[in-house]
Amino acid sequence: MDWQGQNLVEQIMQIMLLVFAVIAFVAGYVLGSFQMMMIVYAGGVTLTALITVPNWPLFNRHPLNWLDPSEAEKHSKPQVAVSLKKKGTKK
Repeated sequence: MDWQGQNLVEQIMQIMLLVFAVIAFVAGYVLGSFQMMMIVYAGGVTLTALITVPNWPLFNRHPLNWLDPSEAEKHSKPQVAVSLKKKGTKK
């Protein structure tokens, strides 16, 4: 799953969970049943998971182009500056 796909999945998940929460609350209120509210919400969570968890081709529209190993060897690796000095504590 690419970065844009992850962003899309998160937006879809948040919207679907919110919509199912509202639908479950309304259904539970109208029917006067807490059990029905929980069943509707559990169904919504399950449907949301089935849509957002698998790596569907829809979420792979912008794949990353990685650098070939032969090209990576041609470029120098960045040097990391490490300071080993410790601040002295006065006793």
